[in-house]
Amino acid sequence: MKLTILGGGGFRVPLVYGALLGDRAEGRVTQVVLHDLDAARLSAVTRVLAEQAADVPDAPEVTATTDLDEALTGADFVFSAIRVGGLQGRADDERVALAEGVLGQETVGAGGIAYGLRTVPVAVDIARRVARLAPDAWVINFTNPAGLVTEAMSRHLGDRVIGICDSPVGLGRRIARVLGVDPREAWIDYVGLNHLGWVRGLRVAGRDELPRLLADRDLLGSFEEGKLFGVDWLRSLGAIPNEYLHYYYFNREAVRAYQAAEKTRGAFLKDQQAHFYEEMRRPDAHALKAWDRTRAEREATYMSENRETAGAGERDADDLSGGYEKVALALMRAIARDERTTLILNVRNKGTLSVLDSEAVIEVPCLVDANGAHPVAVAPLPDHATGLVCAVKAVEREVLAAAESSSRTTAVKAFALHPLVDSVNVARRLVEGYTAVHPGLEYLK
Repeated sequence: MKLTILGGGGFRVPLVYGALLGDRAEGRVTQVVLHDLDAARLSAVTRVLAEQAADVPDAPEVTATTDLDEALTGADFVFSAIRVGGLQGRADDERVALAEGVLGQETVGAGGIAYGLRTVPVAVDIARRVARLAPDAWVINFTNPAGLVTEAMSRHLGDRVIGICDSPVGLGRRIARVLGVDPREAWIDYVGLNHLGWVRGLRVAGRDELPRLLADRDLLGSFEEGKLFGVDWLRSLGAIPNEYLHYYYFNREAVRAYQAAEKTRGAFLKDQQAHFYEEMRRPDAHALKAWDRTRAEREATYMSENRETAGAGERDADDLSGGYEKVALALMRAIARDERTTLILNVRNKGTLSVLDSEAVIEVPCLVDANGAHPVAVAPLPDHATGLVCAVKAVEREVLAAAESSSRTTAVKAFALHPLVDSVNVARRLVEGYTAVHPGLEYLK
């Protein structure tokens, strides 16, 4: 099989290739095509992959190209992990928002809207090209904001685009671990949007083990989300929220922490990865060793401002391994080999959540087989969660409408309607600020 990775010069690509190296089953990926607009980054990542494959017999062949149509033609799977505007764009998203006193995180609030506005037109173009050049391909989208971008692409690819995220997987794994349960044997009742969901149950052999966790203060406070949100708040919710909900539940504290930080997350990653790619310019550099070192630092500092605000301390060693590459591989295996499995994915609603229309992309457990991902029926969300999900989905729809119509007015509306933007005037200034720094937003008129 041929796998095309868009954003192939991205720092996390070796995670995907590493997962492929461990797959020896029939029907596995044998050809990997990396596509990126930056030839130097492609070269750096290709060197890392070559060192990964050095001692692996019959490793998937890797080629690289800056020609998108060449990369897509004949692909069986397309993995989309692009970053429109690069890490400089992410740093600018954060800076402009924080100057207005609102959150600039790349998927949540003002930063997520800015990122979505400049990413959706590019993602739509990719979707149209896939439909033309590789109509039988399955697109696995990891490009953020993952739910929004997946919905934009689904309007052209239907159910053949599926969004993935490692956050729900990591959350379910942590809950299972603290309960002494094998995650592979647990059914995780997780419902919401990307970066806006809740675990409401964890069932093993028909028994829900989550009440046992909520009843035990010591157990509940012993893992990442317990430390981040606090035991009392989790008990009040009666559920375990995705870590990104910390930006909603503790917004003032998060904004203050980001404003006080020496560098925003985007600025930190920009400088860190620039050092890695610069190091890769040296012919004698040990590519894999440099990448491993950089990745370890990246994972250890993930959401550090939020953890500092909550007094959560350092991340546990078991939480430093990522996971989205494992979700991607499991998804590809299930579709290519009809190996039926259950994964938490971003797919079209199709009546799963009655408060949203059938085309809305949501994040829920899905049964996956050769025909794709099928959302599983779930119980309704409580009112507080329903309100938040509906509000954020409305914002996503305004982003899609602004991108389609090139309407600056609609872009302002998208910002103004977000729960974390507290003034229409702030929304107007955000649009002014973002269009001033992002060439990718010049289309807004």
